[in-house]
Amino acid sequence: MFLPKYPDSPTPPPAHTHTVADPLAPAQRPAPQISVTSGAVAAVLVGGVVLTALLAAVAVTAISVAVCAVVIRSMLRDQRRR
Repeated sequence: MFLPKYPDSPTPPPAHTHTVADPLAPAQRPAPQISVTSGAVAAVLVGGVVLTALLAAVAVTAISVAVCAVVIRSMLRDQRRR
């Protein structure tokens, strides 16, 4: 009842196909394939131009606000003196 049942025709054990690697040999890895399309390059360039334009717009706006603040402060100071 508790005895194992073996197959009627035994199959041969699988062949050992592994080879012993040389520990001093460098590891063989496939070279990574990097492909850059012209669309990706164009997207990066357009993104860079847009971000640069936004940064310039923020800088010009900040300078304009600073100049306006100085002018208004000067005008209010002159009115207080009178």
